[in-house]
Amino acid sequence: MDNTQKIQLFEKDPIAKAVMTMAIPTIISSLVMVIYNLADTYFVGMLNDPIQNAAVTLAAPVLLAFNAVNNLFGVGSSSMMSRALGKKEYDMVRRSSAFGFYCSLLCGILFSLGYTIFQHPLIFVLGADKETYAATAEYLKWTVTCGAAPAILNVVLAYLVRSEGSSLHASVGTMSGCLLNIILDPIFIMPWGLNLGAAGAGLATFLSNCVACLYFFILLFIKRKNTYVCVNPAMLSFKKAILIGVCGVGIPAAIQNLLNVTGMTVLNNFTSSFGSDAVAAMGIAQKINMVPLYFSLGLSQGLMPLISYNYASGNIDRMKKALLFATKISLAFMFTVSIGYYFGAGFLTRLFMKNETIVAYGSRFLQGLCLTLPFLCMDFLAVGVFQACGLGKKAFIFAILRKIILEIPALYIWNSIMPLYGLAYAQPTAEVVLSIAAVIVLYQLFHKLEHK
Repeated sequence: MDNTQKIQLFEKDPIAKAVMTMAIPTIISSLVMVIYNLADTYFVGMLNDPIQNAAVTLAAPVLLAFNAVNNLFGVGSSSMMSRALGKKEYDMVRRSSAFGFYCSLLCGILFSLGYTIFQHPLIFVLGADKETYAATAEYLKWTVTCGAAPAILNVVLAYLVRSEGSSLHASVGTMSGCLLNIILDPIFIMPWGLNLGAAGAGLATFLSNCVACLYFFILLFIKRKNTYVCVNPAMLSFKKAILIGVCGVGIPAAIQNLLNVTGMTVLNNFTSSFGSDAVAAMGIAQKINMVPLYFSLGLSQGLMPLISYNYASGNIDRMKKALLFATKISLAFMFTVSIGYYFGAGFLTRLFMKNETIVAYGSRFLQGLCLTLPFLCMDFLAVGVFQACGLGKKAFIFAILRKIILEIPALYIWNSIMPLYGLAYAQPTAEVVLSIAAVIVLYQLFHKLEHK
């Protein structure tokens, strides 16, 4: 996509076309990413070994912690880049991308070192016991010790490429790794292949992320004369404007994900007290629920560059219309899926494991979790707007509300009311409140911008 096409997309294309051009590739890549996450659970589940399945579930908070770095330098830098594009500050665009790339690379290396040094106590903190320790450690060896840097760079590069309107290329890069992972999973996991179990899932993930990074490096080399995304070390800058612009959005986004890790760890510890069957079932229910969740997240991420550009250029009417169009699509989809999940929970859980105890747990968990979906999409869209506009403080407040004020306390309350099964209702409780807050804050934001 050349510079004229980028301006056409951001400034002149009909709202529906502009939103769909940015959102569809991002949604598809998000859904492929969910399928690749489900592939780990599906193929490990085919072993009918709750210990191997529990290992993948227990390791999830560590992998989710990668998103803290992804959001700090991916969301932060891409928001800064799109806003700079809207202001026609092209040198700032290049320097912001170089800053995001090299900082994320450094954090990936530090992540690997930190985990490797503190591996033993950390695995027990995640909720593992003597029974599940070895399988969890093997999975994390490949995904974190070896794989933290490529896993983080893969996502951050996609954000940087998407920020200038190249949503399709960003999605192809992400999907290339995901599709390879789906192909490698059964070969590495199953008894007829390498028979590595959970460790095989980790190895497949590591190799797939390396391939995705390779795609982005080749893309940037080919488009080096026609892209604002820059990984030239000479363009790395620590100017105050870049630090404030990136970190003002990225730090609240990173904290949001660290709080998600905290919430998931608390949930896993609650669930693990009921045994490995319950942990495996909760993991399956969460993975199934990720499909519509990632649809909404993909829509929000695809919309962000369009919102950022028009916010910076002062076209508030176009910005508002784009958000309203995206909201209608997301709400309609989420309501439909929520109803289907509620009544088809048993069937969906049984697709991943035939163990009737796990199916019984998982179907009850999924029925609770799916109630979150219509409310969650409003939360995602609101936070996406805040991040796109550089309003990091608002995004941070929502993150604190979601986990610290609402969801984690709700886990304790629901578990005391309905032991184990009540855990699935903590997130819906939090998201109902947050969705109401999102509508109010967005209304106030646009009212203020229109009067300016």
